[in-house]
Amino acid sequence: MIMSRIGGFVAVSAFLLLSSTAMADPEIVSGPAAEPECFAPWAADTKFYKYPKKEGPYRIALANGYIANTWRIQMIQSAKAYAAQPEVAAKLKEFKVVSTGEDVPAQISAVDNFIDSGYDAIVVNAQNAAALIPALKRAKAAGVVVVAFDGTVDESEDLINVNVDQKGLGILWANWLIKHLPEGGKILEIRGVAGHPVDGIRHEGIHETFAASGKKWDVVEVVGKWDDAVAQKVTADAIVASGPFDGITGQGGDTGIVQAMIDTKHKFVPFGGETENGFRKFCAKYSSEGLKCSSAGSGPAQVAVAIKTAIAALEGNVVPQAVKLPLAIVEDPNFKDGTDFFADQSDNFFVGNSFPTCGIDISAIEILGQTKENQ
Repeated sequence: MIMSRIGGFVAVSAFLLLSSTAMADPEIVSGPAAEPECFAPWAADTKFYKYPKKEGPYRIALANGYIANTWRIQMIQSAKAYAAQPEVAAKLKEFKVVSTGEDVPAQISAVDNFIDSGYDAIVVNAQNAAALIPALKRAKAAGVVVVAFDGTVDESEDLINVNVDQKGLGILWANWLIKHLPEGGKILEIRGVAGHPVDGIRHEGIHETFAASGKKWDVVEVVGKWDDAVAQKVTADAIVASGPFDGITGQGGDTGIVQAMIDTKHKFVPFGGETENGFRKFCAKYSSEGLKCSSAGSGPAQVAVAIKTAIAALEGNVVPQAVKLPLAIVEDPNFKDGTDFFADQSDNFFVGNSFPTCGIDISAIEILGQTKENQ
């Protein structure tokens, strides 16, 4: 009799647990998304999710990893500024921000803490995509919506990914160099943060495109961590040790890279790089001397699209499992002051930090009014 009761209790508990987990799963539905102009599916076969609707206001956390460069600082500031906008703040009970540096276990621990603390959604820039997958499963089981951006987790469907075509960026930069160096040549590639998925996929795009060109490319790689100071130093060192180069591609820290060329008196060469204001200033100023630039990327405000996606999912709206954002691209000779760069403004911010199709346009005043610190 006792065994029967215990058995029945276990069976009921298991049923309730399974039922709870099933309710946490998003329903796979037909598109389009609730805001198709903003939530564009990554591909024709991208699935569309509809999560169970939760009543707001919501507790949302941002679990960031690396913080020590301009893009990441501006991203944190953009996240806080967006969350503080009245129409967004009205939907939030709490917005928490934690940056854990390059420590992968620390980021996983932060995600687990947010799950255990009952947050409704977690927005994450994955420091290591594969390592994060078990935490995503735990979040899904707990009914927590997870949205990854920039450093996405493409091998999992237990979350929503929001990103630009990072491999496409590498392809774009490589094609720019191929266009200007049709016979091949010696290239300096300044990479991002080692182990980060964005660095890896951009690098892959560059090298696959070079290989497909059929020309000979001698590529020297250094790690610039997407940071001006670090990139400037490793570029100067590479020029002294292995230069000169026929072309350069940099994933970030590009203002520092050009400064290193100036300091070492390296000739200006074709350059495929990111969207820093200082880099674009240099591209416009030195175009006639050989600095022929392709400047492309996605502004740090993509974090705001990730937050918007998380809120839409919590509200029970249809969203793609993978959202594709537009690139901000300007190429020589089309750099225009006041539009593509701002000569009277600091070098240390990324231009194109808005997503009009999502109604996201965060002003410089809003961004500069925020800090990079945890909150």
